[in-house]
Amino acid sequence: MTLHSQSVPPVPEQTAQVARAAFPKGNLYLRLRDELGSLYEDEMFAKLYPSRGQSTFSPWRLALITVMQFLDNLSDRQAADAVRARIDWKYALSLDLSNSGFDYSVLSEFRTRLVAGELEAELLNRLIQQCQAQGLIKSESKQRTDSTYVLAAIRELNRYERVGEVLRHALNDLAIVAPEWVMQVASPDWYDRYSTRIEYTRMPSKQSELQAWLLQVGKDGHHLLTQIYADEAPEWLRHLPAVECLRQMWVQQYYLEGTQVRVRTKDEIPPCHTMLESPYDVEARHRTKRNTHWTGYCVHLTETCDDDFPNLITNVATTPATVMDVDVTFRIHESLATRNLSPSEHYFDTAYNSSEHLVHTPILYGTSIIAPVLPDVTWQSREQTGYALSNFTIDWQNQQVTCPQGQVTAQWSEMVDRSGHDTVKVNFSRQQCQDCPVRACCTKTKSGHGRSLNFLPQAQHEALQAARQTQTTSEFQKQYARRAGIEGTISQGTRAFDLRRSRYVGLAKTHLQEIATATAMNLVRIWHWWNGVPKEQTRTSRFAALNPAIS
Repeated sequence: MTLHSQSVPPVPEQTAQVARAAFPKGNLYLRLRDELGSLYEDEMFAKLYPSRGQSTFSPWRLALITVMQFLDNLSDRQAADAVRARIDWKYALSLDLSNSGFDYSVLSEFRTRLVAGELEAELLNRLIQQCQAQGLIKSESKQRTDSTYVLAAIRELNRYERVGEVLRHALNDLAIVAPEWVMQVASPDWYDRYSTRIEYTRMPSKQSELQAWLLQVGKDGHHLLTQIYADEAPEWLRHLPAVECLRQMWVQQYYLEGTQVRVRTKDEIPPCHTMLESPYDVEARHRTKRNTHWTGYCVHLTETCDDDFPNLITNVATTPATVMDVDVTFRIHESLATRNLSPSEHYFDTAYNSSEHLVHTPILYGTSIIAPVLPDVTWQSREQTGYALSNFTIDWQNQQVTCPQGQVTAQWSEMVDRSGHDTVKVNFSRQQCQDCPVRACCTKTKSGHGRSLNFLPQAQHEALQAARQTQTTSEFQKQYARRAGIEGTISQGTRAFDLRRSRYVGLAKTHLQEIATATAMNLVRIWHWWNGVPKEQTRTSRFAALNPAIS
């Protein structure tokens, strides 16, 4: 298909008359079209289409339909039917009443083009630009961020099902591209073991038999990989995605002891951030957070939170489930800065904050982070019966540390810890600590060694200590209360927009879904703002309101 760029046509007169007669009290799509225009233009998507070929349904319409289908929670087929049947949709899309629409498969093709061209973020960015022009977003606004889990569009598999399904998936793909080669390689008993999905197979009930089955699958997969990587095998077989998935899974689950295939124990299995969970979505990861277990992704939503403006989502970041929140903070600020949306104050929970962010974010982006930091978890601080790091005096210029008893360290080492962060380590000598009358307040070691301390470089250390002091004040607690509103956004996205369940396979298309969902949520919020609907407050039940502590 090719794109014939043209200006967005006005709403046909007949469509406008019928729509206004059908919705005398107003309609979300009618108001949005009147106030914000078409939102998108064909030129935005020009690079996604070739210069020759059959003309396509206007990309600006497909982009708007993509957002509208998430606003109304419609499938592709239902969205295509809405284009044909709904007057308010025809009005928003500048279509004649007689327009017959398009085949629903065009939406899937358009999403594929968006992801391939890395233009999915434009669905949200263009709306944000319009809102800035309309004065709905304050310059240097206050913003807040939080995350929630997203379930991948796959079935969760246990270890036995996973290895069996990966091998079955590889055999199926090989049977499509090289059926004769597969027939030469496959053992006759493979047809019984891998012809149907593994979850439909009756697995052995005894643990010993189950382990034997797991080992047999390992031997089968190893034999297949050996044949694929043999010199006489076609070289291109090794580059099939299903074969690469099989290779990675076998490295994670099995190993060779001489010439014998062995099953890895639980202690030998790689960590979750590298572990493949399904051959059908190789980017999904499994994670456990407190009492929540899921396989998939995390979505991080950032929204404005100024009192006299609507709360609008300005940024969406989608990551594999195992990516920690603190590793996304700089990415969020960088995305906001490139679009001139850097906030004056940014509210996070503790998981997003670190000493590095406290030091570098104000310098790089002019943004103050309002978030608690992790407390000192050493026993001296936790029990408040000993000397914690804050009780020691650090002389940065002379690279010395003085303990509460007046002893001064002779060693000062700057190094990089296991996490790759700069750190400083100092040690007090055995002689300094061995006969100290308050030794029990410093260390519980019975080896006689002196106290050792690890702390961050000066700027980070001082920022961290200052933040720990500040977060204990009532002023901070009052200011930080503004962050709580993001929980309502997560709730709205979950209840009304199915935010936590991916429709598509893979990180890129899941991110596209979350972008479209955030854009749809913004449209609803703008509609409510225009109609004077007040912002929701945290709900309190009638019974809870009787609590004297609340009143």
